Amino acid sequence: MLFKLTAIAGALAAVASAHMTIINPCPRFSAWCTSEPAALPAGASYDYNIKSPIDPASDVLCKSNTPWPQPVATWTAGQEVTVDFLKNNAAHGGGHAQFSVSYDGGKTFVVVYEVLRYLFFNGPTTSNNPEVLSYTFTLPADLPNSDSVVFAWSWVNAVGNREFYMNCADVAITGSTSTSYTGKQMVIANHNGYPTIPEFNNDYDTGISYYENAATITVSPSGSSSGGNAVVSSSVASSEVYSTAVEDYATTPEAADAESTPVAPPLGHAGQDASSDAATDEVAVSSAPAAEPTPVAEDTTAADSSDESSAACVHGTYACSADGAGYNVCIWGTWSNVIRCPSRTACKPLNNSIVCDWA
Repeated sequence: MLFKLTAIAGALAAVASAHMTIINPCPRFSAWCTSEPAALPAGASYDYNIKSPIDPASDVLCKSNTPWPQPVATWTAGQEVTVDFLKNNAAHGGGHAQFSVSYDGGKTFVVVYEVLRYLFFNGPTTSNNPEVLSYTFTLPADLPNSDSVVFAWSWVNAVGNREFYMNCADVAITGSTSTSYTGKQMVIANHNGYPTIPEFNNDYDTGISYYENAATITVSPSGSSSGGNAVVSSSVASSEVYSTAVEDYATTPEAADAESTPVAPPLGHAGQDASSDAATDEVAVSSAPAAEPTPVAEDTTAADSSDESSAACVHGTYACSADGAGYNVCIWGTWSNVIRCPSRTACKPLNNSIVCDWA
């Protein structure tokens, strides 16, 4: 059975794991963008887990080191840009976010704008339902020109398991006469080798010192430097680039607590804290059996296809697989492989949507 909602963002959110993601500019290989991106690079596939936090075991902060074949947006230094987020997803009470750029392929990021404490909201809250889904800000006028800038949104959530979220989009910067830009280095937290920022518990200054005391770095199309150090070559791994930042963080007040605070499993994976996602329109069901985990994440490891996979489709249409074990999503005219529902659940129609409900 096929379903189609009038708003593509709403249609896809109904069957997606309940975390936030940017939809404009289009992140690498996202299926949730506001407009059709360039063709995928050879061997690449759409990332249906784009909304999940960064895997704590991974050093690939952008989730993929492969860029789009061409920039998804062209921005002018000194002018306003707008970043849009997908609706109907879990905002986890807000938190700290930064918008950053990299000129070395995503190895070093410098901040161009940040929203501290109340991302997605207008003030303190424990809500999962975002109030703000778009941010407009002015790019620094001295950002250098380049056709291969990596733009990043990064987020430390206020409520729920301790996680680090990040999306990357490939953009071009024009209109500048500058050859370098100096600003704060992007903060990484709740990730292996970096400090853990505790759950805020209504204290929205939690972890704020990491942002206020961040190292100052200089970036340019030819490389990146930090604190007057030599230019970092493009061959240096991201974990090496950021190793200096870990030492800098050790001087901040939260460092002692961070050393003894383990990084929890990402939401939407094993060990999920279901309570943090309960208020969203997601692949979750409130009537779970006693002592059973609430399913919120889909398993996209399967590569088989449903009966719909060979038929023509309209972007935003989705369908339960023939065996009910998962569903397909039509992305720009092509059916996805079957996205498996969580264990012990099955795909079922619900009004004008579908859900992975208890089997």
